[in-house]
Amino acid sequence: MSNNLHQAGVKLLKQLARHADVIMDAYLAGSVNESSHDPAVIEKLKKSGLLWRPEPDQELRLKRSVRALLEEGLSDERNRQIDSNVGSALATIKTLADHYKEARHNVDHGAAEAYLADLSEHVYSFTDSLRYSIRVLWGRINNEFGYVGTINAKIRENELAQSQVSELLNGLEMFQFSELGEIAGDIRELRRLLITSLQDTLSYCTQELSVVQGRLFELLGRFRQIRGRTRLLKGWLLHTSLHPDYQPDNHAGHNNVPALFNYAEAILKPAHVDVSNPHHELDLMNMVAQVKAISRDERIVTQRDSNFTFEITDVEDFDIPDNPLKVAVDEYFCAIIDSGLRQSALEYLEQQQLNWDSESWLYQVIGGYEALPMEHKQYFELEPIGKPDPIYTGNFIVTDVELWLA
Repeated sequence: MSNNLHQAGVKLLKQLARHADVIMDAYLAGSVNESSHDPAVIEKLKKSGLLWRPEPDQELRLKRSVRALLEEGLSDERNRQIDSNVGSALATIKTLADHYKEARHNVDHGAAEAYLADLSEHVYSFTDSLRYSIRVLWGRINNEFGYVGTINAKIRENELAQSQVSELLNGLEMFQFSELGEIAGDIRELRRLLITSLQDTLSYCTQELSVVQGRLFELLGRFRQIRGRTRLLKGWLLHTSLHPDYQPDNHAGHNNVPALFNYAEAILKPAHVDVSNPHHELDLMNMVAQVKAISRDERIVTQRDSNFTFEITDVEDFDIPDNPLKVAVDEYFCAIIDSGLRQSALEYLEQQQLNWDSESWLYQVIGGYEALPMEHKQYFELEPIGKPDPIYTGNFIVTDVELWLA
């Protein structure tokens, strides 16, 4: 394995030396002009992981690790990131955005382009650093922290990774895109960098970090379970070494078997209804129908004669008697028409000595008036008589109604 790493390292370093002009052009300009270089060379550098494209419509850039190597070797303070935490990166991005806006306002195109290049480099370096951190975390999880040899060391590494994930998530919460939107304003370049590109990357990284955090918790639980079983096994081995003549009793022959030796998992798990499964809907409905049909009484089965004949005859006419209260109200309306005078409903009830409750009578009178057709209703006028409620405002208590011809 060391020989393979040595050969791969030598090949990578030779490629760096062979294409040093392309790499330095990308370092100084911030991106690679693909039209001015051999496409085959560009493709080789891409496959080697030295160049990468942040977005489909963006130009090729140097990887963060290659740029960091050149910055350290050349002692270039122009783009070096001294503090790599999220808070420092956010402050740097805001500062460079303000520098670019000021230079743009002062019509200083040279300074504006320089600040925009620095801002682009910081944004893409920050997003590349986030993706790199996530790749490292996934590598640790997939390897199950195989670079340490003991379970306790794996647990400590897992807890360290969890703290790193928590710090990254807390740092990403510092990005308020409403504030970045105010900083970018209506400048297209700033909105593309601070809103579109940064927001998409942070959304993806937040989701990935949440999944990583869940996998770390799951892996930590498995490590602790292994540690517990290992401790139990080591304790048993220590006990047998201290008591070499120990012989386990025949617990199956005891009258009272200890619960520890009398535990067995159920052969069949308890049945339960899965109400969220649509395929069981018909079966559940049949079961419910059978439950409703249960009866503890003996049922009397009646035998029905199936051999019978029937004849279809004309339907006999029948009359539905009118409601007496409705008939009395109709007579009240006819009396108003005959007399042509204004008369109270309760007065008519007392004069005719009708055996109806006053409230039911008033309801039927009002209902009879409202049920009249429009061509008949226009010949009558109905006025309620009452008083406002003494306690609840806005309520009118009807004590009587008067009817007359319009």
